[in-house]
Amino acid sequence: MRGADVSEFAMKPTVYVVDDDAGIREALHEMLTLAGMGVVTCASAGDYFRVPKPDLPSCLILDVVLPDGSGIDLQRQLSTGDHPPIIFLTATSDIPTTVRAIKAGAVDFLTKPWRKADLLAAIETAIAQDCHARAERVERMRLKYRHSCLTPREQEVLPLVVGGLLNKQAAAKLGISETTLQIHRSRIMRKMAAESLAELVRMAGKLAVPLPRTKPH
Repeated sequence: MRGADVSEFAMKPTVYVVDDDAGIREALHEMLTLAGMGVVTCASAGDYFRVPKPDLPSCLILDVVLPDGSGIDLQRQLSTGDHPPIIFLTATSDIPTTVRAIKAGAVDFLTKPWRKADLLAAIETAIAQDCHARAERVERMRLKYRHSCLTPREQEVLPLVVGGLLNKQAAAKLGISETTLQIHRSRIMRKMAAESLAELVRMAGKLAVPLPRTKPH
């Protein structure tokens, strides 16, 4: 493996390169370092799993043929959790493999020798995609925390409110007065930091809050 200290990556996007060809690793390391990126190169999938990964926007450049499996296998293993967007860069490609990789979420599938402009464009797309995914994860964590601050009753009220029920209907469903329902609704809006009902609905959607079966009249 070849990499750099975590401090060297500060504020830089990180590109992980997994390729068993030392010449390819060296060439990519030089090119991407000159482009201002942090680079970590690995000779195998096993090396990739072992290398430290700073919590920074990143992408993964992956060969199809690896000494301890295939790039497609590694892509499948990574799909079970959060992982950097993948760009395949390989000397051996066929249509079925390309289709499988793209359908599984690969940003691009490029062949060697690569065009610098094409690879840099793919990396730019992948890094932007990872930044967006990271922002989404941070927002979900923030929303989960806010949701956890709701009382049990407020957590019962939330799906009724975002499900489209009128205050009167939601109150009747819970066996409380409409005034009490409105108090709960106001507290939910405040605790969730929602400025409008539409925003609260969006938040509930991100939290996958189950909606009531009863349809509003």
